[in-house]
Amino acid sequence: MNARNRLTRCNLRDGSMRRDLALPDELAWSEAQIEQSFLATWAQRPPGPVWVFGYGSLIWNPLLHCDVQHNARLEGWHRSFCLRSVAGRGRPENPGRLLALRPGGAVDGVALRLVEEDIEAELRLLWAREMSTGCYRPAWVDVQLQEGPTLPALTFLGLPEHPLYEVDAEPATVAGPIAVAAGAFGSNLDYLHQLAQALQARGLHDPYVEAVLEATTSPSPHSTGCRPG
Repeated sequence: MNARNRLTRCNLRDGSMRRDLALPDELAWSEAQIEQSFLATWAQRPPGPVWVFGYGSLIWNPLLHCDVQHNARLEGWHRSFCLRSVAGRGRPENPGRLLALRPGGAVDGVALRLVEEDIEAELRLLWAREMSTGCYRPAWVDVQLQEGPTLPALTFLGLPEHPLYEVDAEPATVAGPIAVAAGAFGSNLDYLHQLAQALQARGLHDPYVEAVLEATTSPSPHSTGCRPG
């Protein structure tokens, strides 16, 4: 099986994704922690259909039962490769970088409307996927559909206090780790390429992603993605 196809509904549901990740014990969230996070967010669910705002791999591999997709914009946040990846797209000794949202600017992504039947089960799959280390803050935010209204959607924001969070996410800093890191789901560079291709296919434009992609062709020799000390 191709490494980048290992993330599936099946291995999210049966828990094999977590086993494949083999997260360090100090980073891995328990099933109870993941469930507690889900319930706390679910309790704040706004009325109406449930939408999810995707800005990374949810664009090209959502794995959710959805009946509508629209390009959408979230104001006040932007993409950032500010999370070290020590399992999915990297290893503890050679960490990669994954996306989160940080304050400022705006981000264009995809709003996915979940099929009404069994929404809780769908969101639990999403939690299994995104919250294996608790490195995000799930939040209901207002997104503007490209051709439609503003509506509430669920997304995952960066969590600055998390041990995997890195303040420096400039293209020159993250390009080196992304160019060489690989983990359970494949290479970090493949993740970046899929992101760039998915944005282009939807007619979306992110100068930051394009700058990171360009920088991977000549990464700084001093960029390791690791914390000092």
